[in-house]
Amino acid sequence: MNLQEADMLRKYSFVLTCLVALHVAAAEETRAPLAWPFRAGPTLNGHSSAAEAKGVPVEFDVASGKNVRWAKPLEGHGHSTPTVANGKIWLTSATKDGRKQYVWALDATTGRTIFHRLLWENNNPESLNNDINTYASPSCALEDDAVYVHFGSYGTARLDPETCETVWERRDISCRHYRGPGSSPIIHEHVLLLTFDGVDQQFLMGLDKRTGKTVWRTERSTDYGDLDDNGVPKRDGDMRKAYSTPGLIELGGRTQMFSMGSRAGFAYDALTGEEIWGIRHDDYNAAAPPCFYKNFAILNTGSSRANLLSVRLDETTKGDVTESHVVWDRPKGNSRLSSPILVGNLVFMVTHTGVATCVNADTGEEVWKDRLGGTYIASPVAANGNLYFCSDDGAVTVIRAGDKFEVVARNSLPAGIRSSPSIAGGNLYVRTFTHLYCLGEE
Repeated sequence: MNLQEADMLRKYSFVLTCLVALHVAAAEETRAPLAWPFRAGPTLNGHSSAAEAKGVPVEFDVASGKNVRWAKPLEGHGHSTPTVANGKIWLTSATKDGRKQYVWALDATTGRTIFHRLLWENNNPESLNNDINTYASPSCALEDDAVYVHFGSYGTARLDPETCETVWERRDISCRHYRGPGSSPIIHEHVLLLTFDGVDQQFLMGLDKRTGKTVWRTERSTDYGDLDDNGVPKRDGDMRKAYSTPGLIELGGRTQMFSMGSRAGFAYDALTGEEIWGIRHDDYNAAAPPCFYKNFAILNTGSSRANLLSVRLDETTKGDVTESHVVWDRPKGNSRLSSPILVGNLVFMVTHTGVATCVNADTGEEVWKDRLGGTYIASPVAANGNLYFCSDDGAVTVIRAGDKFEVVARNSLPAGIRSSPSIAGGNLYVRTFTHLYCLGEE
């Protein structure tokens, strides 16, 4: 090869490299965003982006097909929220007895099954001891190149979203859930964050999302106050369990993960697991993630007598802040398992018995209260200034997210709903006991 040929080759290689770089950049720009990658959406607060929410309908009807794009029958049982990224919907299911646990991937546009994989079989799963929960209640967490599937103590795995093949799995992390798992994973940087609040053990874990190896494990430091005269937890430790999914907040130069548990909630360093601050309370069965408003954390303590309270967040928020940083405390009339949702300076929630309430986030004062009817476990989501509440009997009530109670629409699906809905691509995805519905304007 002479010098002229070599120079031409170098120029050709340079041009080819530039074209490849431009192609990759264009592909990155046109790649669909992670529309609803976690149980509580892309920002962990029940809200979608404005682009994803555009066109979400307020009215729909299965009998006539109005605004029902498709309905997909689902085998098995599960309350995991449909999470959505890059044109695929991911959810889990299980047999009623918990012996088999599955992962699903559906085409977000058509509902076509892309994957339906039996992930694990369990020889002797513990009874749920209730008729509310399932063996597939935690939701998947998504990234462009990963699907994190979590079944509590039954196992956690990273899957390849293109093939559904296992990249790594952990089946050695256990607690006794007693009434079934419920906490969903979230992600911060390279760490997959997990919550285990069983009757025998209560701890948080961070796994390296690339390898599945343990980064940190932190035990709850809670004084449960539930020991009998023999030093044994009463009711077999039933008062120690919880189902909450954490939230993330930047404070003091680091990302803190707040996780509400039974009898206490704590903020931890998301990268190291170090306990930073905590607050004591009298409840159990906590399930709601925190709401963050200005420099406050608005917390629901769980159970039928849950408190809703606001905690001041600043450089002094360290250690036990129960007596020092509570700004307001609403002691009754709060949601139980359904999460509160914050819109502007208003907190909206629905009690287990169907009473919707709006509370001022600055003061804790009640703005309005009215009855929706039914019972509620699923958490509401927000889109286009509206809130969607889904009940155990299949009702989907849309109300205006404002300082006056206003019903925008009342809808009904043929089966009950305990899975929180999700929003992506102008569609509302609602999982009932039997189907996954894609609801979008025609």
